[in-house]
Amino acid sequence: MFVGCAALTQCPKQMLLRRVAAEDALEPSTPPLDYRSPFRNWHERAAVRQSPRRTLREDETGRHYFPPELVPITQHPLVRELSEAVQEEILVQHLYRYLDFTAKLESLVVNRTVLSIAQGSVGVELPDEMRFDAYKIYCDEAYHTLFSVDLARQVERRTGIAPRLPRQPFFLDRLHRLLDERSAADGVLTELLFVVVSETLISASLAEVPDSSEVVAAVSGTVRDHAGDEGRHHAYFAMFLRRMWGQLSPAERRAVARLVPRLIAMFLHPDLPAIREELIGYGLGVDDAHRVVAETYRPEILSQHLAAMSQQTVRYFESLGAFDDARALEELHAYGIRN
Repeated sequence: MFVGCAALTQCPKQMLLRRVAAEDALEPSTPPLDYRSPFRNWHERAAVRQSPRRTLREDETGRHYFPPELVPITQHPLVRELSEAVQEEILVQHLYRYLDFTAKLESLVVNRTVLSIAQGSVGVELPDEMRFDAYKIYCDEAYHTLFSVDLARQVERRTGIAPRLPRQPFFLDRLHRLLDERSAADGVLTELLFVVVSETLISASLAEVPDSSEVVAAVSGTVRDHAGDEGRHHAYFAMFLRRMWGQLSPAERRAVARLVPRLIAMFLHPDLPAIREELIGYGLGVDDAHRVVAETYRPEILSQHLAAMSQQTVRYFESLGAFDDARALEELHAYGIRN
């Protein structure tokens, strides 16, 4: 979502989330015999249990609705020539995209899989406590959907700016195309794998959004609530991956390993056509809109982003020997995740 942040790999909150995941997840070399739940304090710590509703305040004139440094097109000279009102609308629209992305990911994809895990119908044998914890994730993700839609509604009422959103987030289009390519049986494993990948990637994405006096408090508070929950989800799915991997056949492992790079790119790659259309809607000519996108999201920038954001996820699969397969390693290079 936030391609181009110069401080990406050094963000203090990202380092904190890495520590949370590392402390709560079992080491890759440890056999997955016992389950150490990341949700031991869920009733006290989950956002749905203890965080207040995040509402817009009246005393935040001059604050942004999204950090400009995480919306790199705002730094392009052609965009900086646009009016201040348009530049602020770009930030509002990016917030809408982030909130819509969150709501659709959690409600349409993650929770469908999480409910199957909780009910024991996902095809992976798990301890009872681990299946019970999936219900807690289900509650978390439903709340993330609720507070994302709630905040978007508040922002639209406050600003009068209507969302310019595609019919559905780009990742959903790509996921549906992928599922259409596969058999029903392969599709179940593919969707399960996508959830594992997205849940171990999303905490790094959230860590990019800083607590800042320049951003309205409801936005930074919402992201902070989300990040706290997703740190626990990350730890859970790191453990789930090891258990799932141990129950796959050699052929399934090879297929999974070769698919992981595509799923990472599917989740992290920005919707460049939608960004171009949005810029044209602000009055930029077609050629100028193409120039802004091409110069902002250069191939090397996109590769750097994918590599940095997916580092932990890739490490989990590497620890299982997934990229010992030559074709899987080739896919990592092909998607720019590995140089």
